[in-house]
Amino acid sequence: MSPERLLALARDRGATEADTLFVDEESFSVQVRLGEVETLKHSREQRCYLRVFVGKRAASASTSDLSQASMERLVEEAVGLAQVTAEDPCAGLPDASALASRIPDLDLSDPDGHRISPEQKIALARRAEAAALSFDPRITNSEGGDFSDTDHRYIYATSHGFLGEARSSYFGLSVAPVAGEAGALQRDYWYSSARRLSRLDSPEAVGCEAARRALRRLGARKVHTQEVPVVFDPETARSVLRNLAGAAGGYALYRGTSFLVGKLGQGIAAAQVTIIDDGTLPGLLGSRPFDGEGLPVRRTPLVERGVLTSYLLDTYSARKLGLASTGHAAREGGGVTVGTTNLFLEPGPYTPEEIIRSVPSGFYVTELIGFGVNFVTGDYSRGAVGLWIEGGELGYPVEEVTIAGNLLKMFQDVEMVGNDLVFRGRSASPTIKIARMTVAGE
Repeated sequence: MSPERLLALARDRGATEADTLFVDEESFSVQVRLGEVETLKHSREQRCYLRVFVGKRAASASTSDLSQASMERLVEEAVGLAQVTAEDPCAGLPDASALASRIPDLDLSDPDGHRISPEQKIALARRAEAAALSFDPRITNSEGGDFSDTDHRYIYATSHGFLGEARSSYFGLSVAPVAGEAGALQRDYWYSSARRLSRLDSPEAVGCEAARRALRRLGARKVHTQEVPVVFDPETARSVLRNLAGAAGGYALYRGTSFLVGKLGQGIAAAQVTIIDDGTLPGLLGSRPFDGEGLPVRRTPLVERGVLTSYLLDTYSARKLGLASTGHAAREGGGVTVGTTNLFLEPGPYTPEEIIRSVPSGFYVTELIGFGVNFVTGDYSRGAVGLWIEGGELGYPVEEVTIAGNLLKMFQDVEMVGNDLVFRGRSASPTIKIARMTVAGE
């Protein structure tokens, strides 16, 4: 059944508005350990999601059976559920005038990359692991090398007349080696991910970087509790960035569970902090031709020179807040929520080496552990691993410590922003230096 026919059927059964998402996804993943295949998965999924509105009453349903009879049952169930739910004055599709008028080509698909054989995909994982194992005699074991790819095709349509079709690819390669010395073991990992197979880092580069990261953790120790400058490497800095974006999401805001409530237009960070979410960048993992409600994606400055200039909203949360959608609707099953696209902190003028040299004594964070962020207050406390900075140089490895502060204070205390911005996923950040945080150890 075509999307148009499904929506017409929903209108015939009593829906005043409706939208539908058809998904066809094929994925492959393999993990090798010490050269042997441990797990191998291949799947193909087809699913239809239907959301209907009966006046201001809404409901969703989904099915993986795309037969005529199943689709008719899907409509009956969705409309029936909507008729018995409570009314919500903010429910409904976005206005037709706000829908995307064109579908841009953002270079998101690599069909040729998916055509390599399973044996070739296994070989990529093996090469990455082998590179790590041969890097240094102290690399004594491995948690495995992984390769995965996903070919995602979808059609989204609404009863307002929007019809958009898109295809996107994902390729990922990672390895997690184990280093040993004097009876102590340490592990770390590295990865590469891209929309096109040819844009992945070589397996050898991934494996060698993973090995280097594991080796630098050997001999790790605790430090005494103290307040010092903290430098986040790009991987951990992007995690902090995502925490701020989560607090800027519409659902947390209208529920009053975000420390950013009422702060639109106010200074919340240092002047050198500019944070952008841009779904229009060609070839990146967060890009998309339209959002989960058919609205055009765009470049959204979240923070400009320290000032909170936008929230991240879909249609529903925007209506709850008396604002307009920012094109950040994301689909989760049959429902809609808010999600980022390509979230990044604009780079600054400093090299990572210059940032480290500016710290007489402090902590360089390379891994964060656990989830200790209170989005109501902004309080931040997470386990951390990294290297101690002494005299402006990276020194001994550090583990079993906690870094603590408050997200608003952390962003206000950003002293230096690096020039090493590289997109490795849907979020990215250069190296950043926070003036002071509590590092809790012994």
